Amino acid sequence: MNGGTIGGMFWHGVTRMGEGPILLPAALLAAWLLALQRGNRRTAGIWLVSLGLAVLVTLASKFAFLGWGLGWAALNFSGVSGHAMMAAAVYPVLFAALIPTPSALGRGCTAGAGIALASLVGISRVVVGAHSWSEVIAGLAMGGVVTAVVLSGMALATLRSSPRMSFTRLLAAPLALGLWLTMMPAFGPSLNSHSMITEWSLRLSGRSAPYTRGEMLRELRRGGKAASREPHGARAFAKARPSSALGYHTPPFIHASGVFVWVLFPPLSLG
Repeated sequence: MNGGTIGGMFWHGVTRMGEGPILLPAALLAAWLLALQRGNRRTAGIWLVSLGLAVLVTLASKFAFLGWGLGWAALNFSGVSGHAMMAAAVYPVLFAALIPTPSALGRGCTAGAGIALASLVGISRVVVGAHSWSEVIAGLAMGGVVTAVVLSGMALATLRSSPRMSFTRLLAAPLALGLWLTMMPAFGPSLNSHSMITEWSLRLSGRSAPYTRGEMLRELRRGGKAASREPHGARAFAKARPSSALGYHTPPFIHASGVFVWVLFPPLSLG
């Protein structure tokens, strides 16, 4: 098995960590854990509402692009990355909810671990050819806003309640989370959400075919005037395509980093 194959398997495993069937149960678990913590019940409600709004904005950007061609050709932007947004909005909150601590350093470490995982999910969307960098950055930024609002509320409530964690929970929580993150990409259910979004975009817009990224990029190359005045669409990816299909190439160091992390965490490549 060559390095490119191993790296590709790793990144496809990572990208699955941003899928709805994996993240929605995680979001419900995080909300439940927050509701159980003293002082954080209101924070849990705020987070679910904020997450719902972020999902609606993400879907609206995809509908607008696929159905009506509202995109930004110069940035190769066809809609917010849902995987990146959900990962950035869920994982930092989930980690913080599993291991609540009054320590600023502890809160920073748990949130930082969630942000690192969300960033990996975002990078994977570029590597597997599902999104451009601008779409991933928009998703991470939107999810990050949701996380920032919630974590600030959690910090205040945690400082007031100052919970004490048992050694058993302190050890069990990371182990359970690590097992879940290892097994779900390999054996969890898969959902082709993009096909569903494309279908609904066509129904709402009345078009017979979605706008494509290829159209957008061709118009951009042809003539700056038409591309700047009129919105265009993006290719409806039913399956992941190489990043070169998006108009650029993934830097070699990203593939190399995938091989390196795969050596440390081989189960992730099974997805």
